[in-house]
Amino acid sequence: MVPSRKPTEESINYLMPLLKSKDIIIDGGNSHYKDSQARAERLKEKNILFIDCGTSGGIWGLENGYSLMSGGDKEANEYVYPIFKALAPEGGYTYCGESGAGHFVKMVHNGIEYGMMQSYAEGFEIMKKSPFKIDLEAVASGWRYGSVVRSWLLELLVDALKDDPKLEKIKDYVQDSGEGRWTVEAAIELGVPAHVITSSLYNRF
Repeated sequence: MVPSRKPTEESINYLMPLLKSKDIIIDGGNSHYKDSQARAERLKEKNILFIDCGTSGGIWGLENGYSLMSGGDKEANEYVYPIFKALAPEGGYTYCGESGAGHFVKMVHNGIEYGMMQSYAEGFEIMKKSPFKIDLEAVASGWRYGSVVRSWLLELLVDALKDDPKLEKIKDYVQDSGEGRWTVEAAIELGVPAHVITSSLYNRF
């Protein structure tokens, strides 16, 4: 099930009578980039500026800062930059381009994340079923230092394995949040082979 696009529309409809010329709306959610383009055009008719800002960092962002990817009018983005600077860690903010670019980049980011998580899952299952008594937490922990496969996702896996070595407390299904399938749809539209992301999406189904 893909998330509803109605909340953003309802929010914009609520805000529009309250706004004046040159006011700025920032959508910091995971909206579809084509919707963001349409919203920017619609608001432009009222001389209201719209920024689409993809946000990564999850619940840990409050402590660590958020990776931010914004799109829309460049001057508007520069005007609200102090907000982005306050929310992002050093080097964690990127202006991606015209309207829709921020949410497009975040969409691809999540598609890549799908592939990374699937790859980790497959690799660790291979080690678990091997003839060796491999300490998966130790391996995951060791890979965090110097390995080319180190990542924040790996750090989260280490924490999960410490608390639950067999990951028995974790559900074996994750709701399709939309961004993965949007990435695959964009790949089809652009004629880009995206085997890993597509396969990981189907596994999530």
